[in-house]
Amino acid sequence: MSQHDFIIANQSFPATRTDLNNALAALASNSSGDSDPSTTYANQWWYETDTNILKIRNEDNNSWIEIATLDQTADNVLSITTQGLTLGATALTATGAEINALKVQGKETIYVPASAMYPNSTNGSSGSEQVELTNGPELKVLDFDPSTAEFAQFSVVFPKSWNEGTVTFQTFFTVNDTNTGTVGWGLSGVSIADDASTDTAFGTNVLATAKAHSGVANDLDVTVESGAVTVASAAEDCYTFFQIMRDATNDTQTADARLMGIKLFFTTNAKNDA
Repeated sequence: MSQHDFIIANQSFPATRTDLNNALAALASNSSGDSDPSTTYANQWWYETDTNILKIRNEDNNSWIEIATLDQTADNVLSITTQGLTLGATALTATGAEINALKVQGKETIYVPASAMYPNSTNGSSGSEQVELTNGPELKVLDFDPSTAEFAQFSVVFPKSWNEGTVTFQTFFTVNDTNTGTVGWGLSGVSIADDASTDTAFGTNVLATAKAHSGVANDLDVTVESGAVTVASAAEDCYTFFQIMRDATNDTQTADARLMGIKLFFTTNAKNDA
């Protein structure tokens, strides 16, 4: 750390050499110190050591302009001070807070309530029912039988930003019983493009890990996220059908499972649908 007025006085040679070395040390260290140099020049650098801020003197030589704050512990730039930034030929006008709030591509979810589903014509669940409880909310559910595999369907239109890859799901259900047996759910899907036949088979049914009921009637049960479900014929701008089923042959719950809804997990590869 060194500062200098950068004026070499008339003096003997040894003193001149010392003065020059001190001036060069100040230049090399950006006039570093915990207070600003006593003699300043337009466009002069100064590194303020007590705040770790790098500054440059303005053209009028009457103020310092902050450039950046350094992290001397982690050895990196902590922050840059700027009123504007141009990337290529485009001026960046968003604030830091706005940039931090930008939507990014990645894993997202869609929740589909049971009220948006309908039973299959063959081996279908019950139709949508509204269940009144003693207190609080009333439930919109589809009942699935404990002894026979039953099915229901729903549809979604994924955003254009969907990567047309596999999806996963979580099931939200309840049981109006004290039995602690497990309930298993499966899901399959198919996407239908414009001018394509809707009479198209679903993809492979994927079973999620069966979830044991708590043993308290009408307690909410939430399954863990399933494995990957491959949607048949997945493509952009399609109408996608899903079929949800109760895996009654493999679960152990002896009462009807009351489906309340499912959460679909999907992945986007663009920030928006432009």
